[in-house]
Amino acid sequence: MVRCCRRISFAFALLAVVFAISCTLAFAQEGSSGAGSDEDGGASTTTTASDSSATNNADSPPPKVKRPEPSGNEADWGSFYDPNKVFCGKYDCYKILGWDHETWGNNPPSLKDITKSYRNLSRKWHPDKNKAKGAREKFVHIAKAYEILTDKEKRADYDHFRDRPDEYFIKYGSSVLWSYAPKSDASIIIIIFLMAGSVFTYYAQKNKWQTIANHLVKAAVEDLSPREGGSTESIEIREKALVILAEKKKEEEEAKLANGSNGTEKKKKGPKMTGRERKEKEWELMRPICVQLVNEIDDFGAGFRKPTIQDLLVVKMLKWPYYLTVATLWWSKYAVRRVRKVELNEEEREVLTKNAVGEVTWIAVSDEERQKMLTLQLWVTDNLVEWREEQEMKLAGLSANRRKQIKKIRKRGGAENPDEDLHMD
Repeated sequence: MVRCCRRISFAFALLAVVFAISCTLAFAQEGSSGAGSDEDGGASTTTTASDSSATNNADSPPPKVKRPEPSGNEADWGSFYDPNKVFCGKYDCYKILGWDHETWGNNPPSLKDITKSYRNLSRKWHPDKNKAKGAREKFVHIAKAYEILTDKEKRADYDHFRDRPDEYFIKYGSSVLWSYAPKSDASIIIIIFLMAGSVFTYYAQKNKWQTIANHLVKAAVEDLSPREGGSTESIEIREKALVILAEKKKEEEEAKLANGSNGTEKKKKGPKMTGRERKEKEWELMRPICVQLVNEIDDFGAGFRKPTIQDLLVVKMLKWPYYLTVATLWWSKYAVRRVRKVELNEEEREVLTKNAVGEVTWIAVSDEERQKMLTLQLWVTDNLVEWREEQEMKLAGLSANRRKQIKKIRKRGGAENPDEDLHMD
């Protein structure tokens, strides 16, 4: 108990000492501040006066910035993000009337100021008073700026969207990001398309004819056999070319005799020509003759002919309805005959055979081969496969007996690879 009383008395004593020190420091601080105020009395009075004057200036409105005279030059009208032309389009409405939002501070132009500026500009740019070129367009922009800035809601929106293009986009929609190009005349586009298509089809047909012509010239000049890519036409062209070449040589010899040369002149000695070189020399003499003979052929058959007006896309399009109608009627008639189980007539056999072997092959073969093809019923898949194998063996140069042997071997399944039969002895 005695120990507890001692602790309490010690705490009170410590508090009393702290309180006394605090009071001493407070009195000392008040004394120093009082002396400072006496020494700087004049300065404090001056400061008070200046503070009061500053307060009076804050209460009074700031002076207005001198506004430059409004300009009719569009280069001085500033810019604004308004692609949808909700306000003044690409120009700043304020700058059109001679105001700049960056310089007016806290004193934006009032309705009276805007009206006064508009009237001054109207006297100068109104179409009835100014007949200069472009005056009407400038007055339209001036009138639009006046309309926007004298309407409270429109002016508030204009001020709000000045630095908020994202909100402008949200409010006025995505159509503000682009503008539609003027509509093109559809008839002009169609004419250009038809002209381009006609040029393409014309040269495509010419390329088809030229491909066959080049092959014929090569086969005729190099005397290619049917197995090597030649044909009856190339053989005929070569025979004609040889006759023409012989006549030319004869004429050259006669010309030499007429000039006094008896053909006994000694030939200049030189290196002996090889067989290949003699062939190439003969080819050089034959080629221009063969080219001339091939160019006289307008139609090789199977659609490989020189281009005419009939190959233009416009002409083909005019014929499409006719061809479509004829084809529809023919196949409808064919379907009815099949339902009635009527035997195929000659026309149907020919059409089906031509579709099976291809138009090129049908035109290339002789009349006898066509009649034989009609009897083979090549529109049946198995018959068509067998006929094609027969043609491959003919091209390979196999005899009739050899072809029969290969057919028997294939029927028995004796050759795993059908191509091996063509090389069997």
